[in-house]
Amino acid sequence: MMTVKEISELTGISIRTLHYYDQIGLFNPTDKSEAGYRLYDDNALKQLQQILFFREFDIPLKEIKSVMENPDLDSNYILQMQRSMFIAKKERIERLINRIDDILKGEDKMDFEVFSKKEIEELFSIMVSRMPDELRETAAREFGGMEQWKEHYIETVSGENVQKCYLKMVEWFGGKENYVSSVKNPISKEIAESYLKRIDVILNKLFDRRDSGINSFEVKEVVAEYGFVTKQLYQLKDETGMMISLAQSYRNDDVKMSTDEKYGEGASEFFAQAIENFYK
Repeated sequence: MMTVKEISELTGISIRTLHYYDQIGLFNPTDKSEAGYRLYDDNALKQLQQILFFREFDIPLKEIKSVMENPDLDSNYILQMQRSMFIAKKERIERLINRIDDILKGEDKMDFEVFSKKEIEELFSIMVSRMPDELRETAAREFGGMEQWKEHYIETVSGENVQKCYLKMVEWFGGKENYVSSVKNPISKEIAESYLKRIDVILNKLFDRRDSGINSFEVKEVVAEYGFVTKQLYQLKDETGMMISLAQSYRNDDVKMSTDEKYGEGASEFFAQAIENFYK
C-alpha cells in the first residue's frame, strides 16, 4: 500500500490534486490507516494512470468520471480506446512535423500540383475501365469522342480547385500511393452496402442519444464508431478530414432536408455539431 505522498512522488501529481480527485469521487483511496491517512494499492495506481491518460486530451474530470464508472466498459476496453486516441494524436503531430521539415527544406510548394499529368491520365484510365459500357459510351458521345473526353478530364483535374480537393484526399489516405491503390482496388459493392447499412444504424443510435448532449460520453462513443466505420469503408489512414467534411455536408440544404426527413427534425445539425465536437 502507498501513501498519498508516495503516489504524488511516483506520478508527479500534487497531493492537493489527489485530495481533490478523492473529494469529487474520481479517484478514491483503497483504504485508510488507523490515523486516517489515505492508502492506495496497485489497482488504484492503474486506475490513476488511466485518468492521467484522459487528462492528456484535456477531457473534463466529470466526463472522465462518467467513463470510469461505466459498468459496460472494462479496463482493457478503456485502454484500447485511449491507445487509439494517442495513435491519432501521434499521426497528426507527425504530419505537422513533416510539414515543418518541408518548409525548412524550402519545399513548401503552393502550386497545389498533387497529381502530375501522367498520374491524372492513369486515374482517368482506371475510372473509364470501371465504368459500365453504356455509361462510358454515353460520356464519350457527350464530349465528341474518348480523346476529347480525356483532354477535358485532364484539364479539369489539373485545375487548382480540384488539386486542392485531391490534396485533402491524399492526406486522408496517408499518401498518393495509398489513394491510387484504393482507386485501383475498391471494396466490393456488397461490402460497401453492408457498411452503409451499419452507418444508418449508427446515425439512428446517435440521434436517439441527442438529449445527452454533444459532450457526453454516450454521444462521443457513437461518433467514434461512425468514424471507425467511415475509415474502414473508404480505406483511410486517418478519418479526421473526411469526418469534418461530412459534418460540413450536413449543413448543405439538400443534405439537411433529406437527413432531417429520415432521422428526425434537427438531426442534420446535431450530427454536424457532434462530429465537429469530437474531431475538433
